[in-house]
Amino acid sequence: MHKVINEIGDWTDLATKQMLHNLIDRKQKFDKAKTMHMYTLYLTIFLSFFFLYYLSKYVLAPYSYSFSAMLSVFVSNSLHLYILLIVVALFGATKVLYEKKEKKESEYHALRCEVIDRSKDLWKEDAWRMRHKVFEKMKTEHDINLFHGSK
Repeated sequence: MHKVINEIGDWTDLATKQMLHNLIDRKQKFDKAKTMHMYTLYLTIFLSFFFLYYLSKYVLAPYSYSFSAMLSVFVSNSLHLYILLIVVALFGATKVLYEKKEKKESEYHALRCEVIDRSKDLWKEDAWRMRHKVFEKMKTEHDINLFHGSK
């Protein structure tokens, strides 16, 4: 269990602690997917910009008099094709990572909303007065807002 969950105390039952543990895990998975997507996106943009600059300076500008000359110069160097394949693969990887990020975000948001909706069932009587401490710790330590359901 995470440190926040261990600090809750005995006034919260095991099922609630497990739900909070799963919520923290899903948040961490979402954050990891988000950073991977952003790194891939930045790499793709940087490499695409660099490749287009290189092509415009060394292929398009010197051979702009003929499309067939530009095409033959581009195809004659196999490095151009490899870089083009890498850029296309990075665009595909960015799309796949974006879809994974969206899936993990929807799973995290669904579980977070479930905890919010079931908070009256999870914290009863004395625990109801203490739940705000759990909510504040989750917000400060894991950036999980359990006070309301909107993103």
